[in-house]
Amino acid sequence: MSKAADNARRVFTGVDSAGAVPIEYRFSHAKNGNRHLVVVFANLYAPGEYGWADGKLNLLRSNILWIRDLFDGANSYYLCKGMDFSLERSVAGLISRVMNALSLSPDQVTMFGSSKGGSAALYFGLKYGFGNIVASVPQFLIGTYVRDGIPDAARLMMGEVTEENVRVLDSALPDLVRSGANQSAHIYMISSPQDEQYAGQVEPFLGLFQGHENFNFVYNDSPLITDHGKVTLRNLPTLMGLLNLLVDGITPRIGVVRNGYEQPNRETSAIDAYLEETSQVRGDSFPRPVVLTPTADERVPVSAVRFTGYAPGGVRVSFWEDGKYQGAAPVAPDGSWVWDRERPWGKGRHVIRLFAADAHNYQSERTEVIFTAVDEESVAEPYAQPVQPLIPAPVPAPAPRIVLSVTAPAAHQQVPGPGVGFTGYAPGAVRVDFQEGGVSLGTCEVRADGAWVWEPGWAWNEGDHFVEAIAVDAVGNASPWVAVPFTLVNAYHVPTQGGYLNQRY
Repeated sequence: MSKAADNARRVFTGVDSAGAVPIEYRFSHAKNGNRHLVVVFANLYAPGEYGWADGKLNLLRSNILWIRDLFDGANSYYLCKGMDFSLERSVAGLISRVMNALSLSPDQVTMFGSSKGGSAALYFGLKYGFGNIVASVPQFLIGTYVRDGIPDAARLMMGEVTEENVRVLDSALPDLVRSGANQSAHIYMISSPQDEQYAGQVEPFLGLFQGHENFNFVYNDSPLITDHGKVTLRNLPTLMGLLNLLVDGITPRIGVVRNGYEQPNRETSAIDAYLEETSQVRGDSFPRPVVLTPTADERVPVSAVRFTGYAPGGVRVSFWEDGKYQGAAPVAPDGSWVWDRERPWGKGRHVIRLFAADAHNYQSERTEVIFTAVDEESVAEPYAQPVQPLIPAPVPAPAPRIVLSVTAPAAHQQVPGPGVGFTGYAPGAVRVDFQEGGVSLGTCEVRADGAWVWEPGWAWNEGDHFVEAIAVDAVGNASPWVAVPFTLVNAYHVPTQGGYLNQRY
């Protein structure tokens, strides 16, 4: 196994909706039970608006919480939307809930970020009393900076970009430092005179930290630093070393300190419950997308690959191959979607994973579809001979293709009894019929949007079942039979005078 793979961390994604503004996050457990949390704020133009999420923090021993800074398509400095600071309080609530789920205290938490992430690290670390702050090349005059350099962020944060709103945002961080908030925090700020923002955004405010007993300023005067973005990269080894010292409980100061902070067998049910409760993947909220085309293992000409399907409850469907984003398709009001990739597919086998997302960016479970892209001529029958009829004959229109899909129960799923409900899609059909072992079980209607639900209304026997379903349209065209194998567990029967209530078989 490669070192990169060995150092890779499992990452959980979630949305904390406990506050006024839903906040998206990523979380990774500590190594060897380390008792520390590093909260990572995004820098400018961070991929996906998650800062430092590209593997640079993999060697950190602590728990890591990445917080996304993307609201209505723009950045917010984690502060406000339209001057409404409930966004800030929602971010603070997320950090607090993660910290409490880990049974940590504020002095076991480090705020970390660069550029606008550095501003956020200072702001949240000072205002909410966290023990450590690592801020690289922050901006202090936030209102001026977004007005002059990030117009989308300015419009999001202020609503109306006025001098008064600029003044309020400019004063947010400097006034917090002047107030003497959290004077005992261990603060490590990094900047450089080669940073074009240093003279106006950092240097004038260094004197405000005179009352902070543990303020440290790393002044990097390297000639290899040429702009704002190079300061943090140039100091990357220093930053990683500093973070791991703080994670181990060592703050660079004179005194007796404790390090280590490992509890390898520590009970994690609280944080596990929080991650499950706020998980971004919500399979119980809406079903995984159904793919109508391509069908499983279908051979498709490279010029004719088109994905179609249904995703009720979603607003878009996202497509991935080998862990790389391929594109997205909007979902129509009736739940249907169509996607054609902008660039051609390479010949060969393709394994595509897709999921649906709703308006709050909650995600469905994943669907996998496998197809093979081939040359046009290889799709034809291998021994077919061209035939030229003497007299063209009319060709009857093909019968409509009825496609039936079953979304629940999943194939070979263990289903708790005694009742079992069936759901799925059959666009164009009017009903779905069910049988087991050649015995008819019942039927259900198909709604106008193609969805159907069948509740048999009886208690099933425990054990393996092999139900088959078929969809039929108004003129009698039928889909192929679809098998629904499942296993019933924990079934029970209610005794009555005549035997068992609603017992099947």
